[in-house]
Amino acid sequence: MPRQTPLSDIRNIGIIAHVDAGKTTTTERILYYTGRKHTIIDVHETKDLKTSTTTDYLEQEQKRGITIQSAAVSAFWRGKKINVIDTPGHVDFTIEVNRSLRVLDGAVVVFDGVAGVEPQSETNWRLADNYNVPRMCYVNKMDRSGANFRRCVDMIRNRLGARPLCLQVPLGSEDNFRGMVDLIEMKAYVWFSDDKDAKWEIWDITDDLASKLNLTVKEDLDNIESIPGLRQELVDTALEQDDAAMEAYLETGEEPSPDVLRTCIRKGTITSAFTPVLCGSSYKNKGVTQVLDAVVDYLPAPTDVPAIATVDEDGNPNGERASSDEAPFSALAFKVINDTYGSMTFIRVYSGVLTKGMSILNSTRGKREKIGRMVEMFAKEANAIEEARAGDIVALVSLTETETGDTLCDASSPVILERMRFPDPVISVSVEPKTKGEQEKFSIALGKMVRADPSLRLETDRETGQTILRGMGELHLEVTLDRMRTEFGVEGNMGKPQVAYRETITKPVELVYTHKKQTGGSGQFAEVKIIFEPLERGQGFEFKDETVGGSVPREYVPSVQKGLTLQKEDGVLAGYPTVDFRARLVDGKYHDVDSNALTFEIAAKACFREALPKAAPILLEPVMKVEIVTPEDYLGDVIGDINRRRGTVLGQLERGSNIAVEANVPLNEMFGYIGQLRGMTSGRASYTMEFSHYEPVPRNVTDEIVAGRNKAA
Repeated sequence: MPRQTPLSDIRNIGIIAHVDAGKTTTTERILYYTGRKHTIIDVHETKDLKTSTTTDYLEQEQKRGITIQSAAVSAFWRGKKINVIDTPGHVDFTIEVNRSLRVLDGAVVVFDGVAGVEPQSETNWRLADNYNVPRMCYVNKMDRSGANFRRCVDMIRNRLGARPLCLQVPLGSEDNFRGMVDLIEMKAYVWFSDDKDAKWEIWDITDDLASKLNLTVKEDLDNIESIPGLRQELVDTALEQDDAAMEAYLETGEEPSPDVLRTCIRKGTITSAFTPVLCGSSYKNKGVTQVLDAVVDYLPAPTDVPAIATVDEDGNPNGERASSDEAPFSALAFKVINDTYGSMTFIRVYSGVLTKGMSILNSTRGKREKIGRMVEMFAKEANAIEEARAGDIVALVSLTETETGDTLCDASSPVILERMRFPDPVISVSVEPKTKGEQEKFSIALGKMVRADPSLRLETDRETGQTILRGMGELHLEVTLDRMRTEFGVEGNMGKPQVAYRETITKPVELVYTHKKQTGGSGQFAEVKIIFEPLERGQGFEFKDETVGGSVPREYVPSVQKGLTLQKEDGVLAGYPTVDFRARLVDGKYHDVDSNALTFEIAAKACFREALPKAAPILLEPVMKVEIVTPEDYLGDVIGDINRRRGTVLGQLERGSNIAVEANVPLNEMFGYIGQLRGMTSGRASYTMEFSHYEPVPRNVTDEIVAGRNKAA
């Protein structure tokens, strides 16, 4: 079957933002204006579970009014196929943004016109930087009280370190938001209705524009006065991308045509030289079609971005794979979900053609997969297809060997694509089925949830035998259990949240340990001399073999490393994993008959257990970066409460009519915080938090934690 849409006419984009900035509302309008939907459902209409927006179809999303799981939809605009992924904005579900950005070519970053750049906006922006994703900004909610476009643009520049380029200027704000000025065409787009089918009028930019629109607020008048300066900045910045156009402009003084400007802006956007900024109000149906035009005009096609990097088995770059139908097939599995259709693996095809019935290789695991059913997803609807080509995002049904981050490829031309990076979980709870008879069903469901979400971890407590589920936050774990109820029909109970503490050492120590055992016949013998040294925070575990003269035979060195790697998961203070230290194997002894790999592994484990108590071990705790947005009346109470929680206030920022307090607070002190914050501020404050770093636990708190662990044991 020939290609239906040229590769240069495809746009794979994500809608990313802080929670409640309007991603899902914007996506709903995109689907309406592109003709994929004939009605618009707003997020606030879904709480009764009788209806849902297209992309927030999970029961948990409807009840909470937030996006939890990224959803893919596609639409056509001006002859271009736009594959859109609507992503979550809550910090607990950052993994969904992470894996979506890994396979997307561009992103629309949505900002609340009142709040501007919020904490999750920064997190998502950094993720986009990590994956070199070109992006454009959309300042939404210009109709809200306190909306301020210029403050938003300043925050994009100062807090994100970006170079914003305004393509539009808002006309009015709050209840008097009337539209925007297009700085490329130098025309005003004016609406006189909020109806979804209302047509805008196109006006010339005249001196009496403000009076014709009855604009009297100073900020609105300042925006109109700034039009000539912003237009000049747009021309100068855009023409930096084209020497010939810049030269012609400097020689003749003639303004470049809109087409020349668009070509230059597209080039600058794709290379991330600057970031275009648009404005509007998705809820009031103003500006969304202009966003669609900008997606088509400025965001890249698969042919515009660098070829996907390939790596060897150790993750080191070793080449690239061009995005083309003619190249051998390669794709990245970026998401696995459990659906009514069974297990579904979402893939982004980077090269070649995949057809139904093909046998392909999972090069990450060295396993074969047979392609049965292949579908194109429209949120929860699955439409069967026969083939997928370079640039496509599709789902494969019931793959048995493939997990998130795996590479699928043509077996005759194997390749491993650059893998995704996943965050480590910071919180854990014990989980168990509500009824003992459902233990097996519960375990199977839990395994499927963990397979689908790489930011979840599952382990068994060696002392209590309890099943421990680890994740990114209380909401993350709560939603996971709730989804098991709706998707697998099994209910579970969740224990009190546990913090993912770590242990480390603060001074070097050297120890010789001899493992010797004689039981008749051949015995057991191994001796190791290891120096343990502290490393900088975040360095993890490092092993070095510094033996000389064969004091420890080469074949036994990996066993020493294996013993230390296993034993460090059970720390000497309170049984938490030990991190940020180096182990140097400097000497040892062996016996020709009594030594083997197992004896050296046992010796390494015992050496660790005996040495680390002498290395001044300490406990580390996860510290969260917290932002509390509160009315000024409650500022003193909020800061006092942070101090009581062993927090450190980092600063305060104006956020519309509220104050945003930034602080670092230990995770252990944040459980149940939302209830106390609402009580303290009459329900008017809110907060967000994300993992920041690990730092030492105070001695008195350490003693409590160690005592608690010993009592439980």
